[in-house]
Amino acid sequence: MIHVRPAMPLDAGSMARLLNEIITIGGTTALVRPVTAQDIAEWMETPPDGAAWHVALDSTEQVVGFQWIKPNEQLPPEAVDIATFVQVGQTGLGIGSALFGATAKAAKSLGYVWINANIRADNEGGLTYYQSRGFRDYRVIEDYKLSDGTLVDKRLKRYDI
Repeated sequence: MIHVRPAMPLDAGSMARLLNEIITIGGTTALVRPVTAQDIAEWMETPPDGAAWHVALDSTEQVVGFQWIKPNEQLPPEAVDIATFVQVGQTGLGIGSALFGATAKAAKSLGYVWINANIRADNEGGLTYYQSRGFRDYRVIEDYKLSDGTLVDKRLKRYDI
């Protein structure tokens, strides 16, 4: 059974461990350097107005996924970016679906009209996840340079709330 609630600073350590495992494996996130619990806590403490963070917990209250939305100055004011991370080995179990239910509701209550997902083109799991939620392609960014210099294509998908 998955339970979703707003993220708290106390979740930052678990969120960092989960994200660092994904970063270490590589190929699915634009993040290429490990993050600390302090990094996550600071991201949550100083989000721009209009951001929302959620965690998914398993039956033992362990963080098995998290998702956030936040404004992006490159998007129109009625749109918001989304990021989703699910524990390695736990995809396909409904964690992402549970998170998105809470996130979409938060986005609507914050007044957004659509959600933007910016996904590495080589992240098949991420592309499938967002497609299954109802996101549709609207743009491709070719040769996007990651912070370590790696070039990847990115696909932008849109979900109308």
